[in-house]
Amino acid sequence: MSISFEVIHKDIMGRAGKLKVGDKTIKTPLLLPVINPHIQLIKPEEMEKLGVEALITNAYIFSKSEEFRERALKEGLHKVLNFNGVIMTDSGAFQQSVYGDVGFTNTETVKFQRSIGSEIIVPMDIATSPDKTFEEAKEELSITIERIKEAFTIIDDGHLCAPVQGGIHTDLREKAGEEVKNLNVVFCPIGAVVPLMESYRYKELVNVVMAAKSKLSPSSCIHLFGAGHPSMFALAAAMGCDVFDSAAYALYAREGRYMTPQGSYKLNEVNELPCACEVCRTHTAEELKKSPDRERLLAYHNLYVTLAEISRIRQSILDGTLWELVDERCRNHPRLLDGYRELLKYTEQLEKSDRITKRRFFYRGSESCLRTEVSRYHEMVKRLSASGKVLISFDDKKRAGYDTVYLFKPPFGPYLPELKETFPVGQSEIPDWDNEMIKSGCIGILNLIQSNKNSEFYIACDDELKEAVSNELKDVKDRFSYV
Repeated sequence: MSISFEVIHKDIMGRAGKLKVGDKTIKTPLLLPVINPHIQLIKPEEMEKLGVEALITNAYIFSKSEEFRERALKEGLHKVLNFNGVIMTDSGAFQQSVYGDVGFTNTETVKFQRSIGSEIIVPMDIATSPDKTFEEAKEELSITIERIKEAFTIIDDGHLCAPVQGGIHTDLREKAGEEVKNLNVVFCPIGAVVPLMESYRYKELVNVVMAAKSKLSPSSCIHLFGAGHPSMFALAAAMGCDVFDSAAYALYAREGRYMTPQGSYKLNEVNELPCACEVCRTHTAEELKKSPDRERLLAYHNLYVTLAEISRIRQSILDGTLWELVDERCRNHPRLLDGYRELLKYTEQLEKSDRITKRRFFYRGSESCLRTEVSRYHEMVKRLSASGKVLISFDDKKRAGYDTVYLFKPPFGPYLPELKETFPVGQSEIPDWDNEMIKSGCIGILNLIQSNKNSEFYIACDDELKEAVSNELKDVKDRFSYV
């Protein structure tokens, strides 16, 4: 009875798959709503009716609870919480990071989690804060790895997960990823990223996650600890994060905050409820504000929105349109856009996981020129032959006297007419050409010319494009002429 993970569909580094925990199988990407047994705005059995397949609760809180500790030990978590799905428990590391030593050792938390029937068990890792120096983070990572190995002496049936720590230091995140990979752990949370998300440091978040992913096994199921707001789920999924946990649905409700996939709003400032969930369709904004059950109703709405975004991401992975969703979500906040642009710097790493063909390519601005589909096409062009006199036509007009004719479509570049209906050229929608698009397409031309040393190249384009093309092809200016 262990944990296994099967990838069914991929897009970028995002995966739609099956996570098997014991005899239960759940779909990924996956949301784990956070449950505090003392404060349940939405009960676990109600979540189950909404389609929640797994949740996470805190072992430390159960261990210190006079009301729930003995019941959990006697009856097990599933009966206490009245939930049939998968239950994961956090170790108490969060409380330790906030309050210091909480008197709950690694051995104690692992044994306690096992005794109350947790199905995904977390060792007492150290959540290294972003302000820690390299040496401090290195020391804390060393302790975390020791504790993970210690936990394996207590639990060896595959239900133990292994957190990846290291602070904001990418080389330490890589080291942690490699250590965890060598332990053959299937379920791998990337921890201590909440401070980065709370302060909108998405650029650093991308670097941290991509560093860890570069060393973790491709078959590992990746849990991004504390990633609870739907506005950043698509970005995280594109990096290969499969599981998210959210207390935000309840915390935001207590603060009177109304979630949307684009961001959050203070309920008192909302005049309309732009959502199709049951709460929003049975209440006006004014009724929701004045309801004595406002906090609970708002938590319901926030959970609906969060679950809907997970489903939307799953569908986009199946359709091969995750890039479009990432682009759409990340344009809702400048810092998310920073994260998106940072992710595009990892094209080589992303390409290794991305699928070859997709449903479509929608050009959505200059960032689209850096997507995996474009960079892969530019590399593919190097393998195309172009013998004798070669024409690259920007206007699709027929011209005689050439041995090989290529057409041109930015941001990809030159393509053989026979490839007109194939991906990505045939399944791409682009607006009127802009400078960034032309620059990107010229990379394809450059690669074609450099890969065919003995050919004569001619380019047919409008006069207003010649300056831009010449600037991008200055390294091979002696290899082509305009016609």
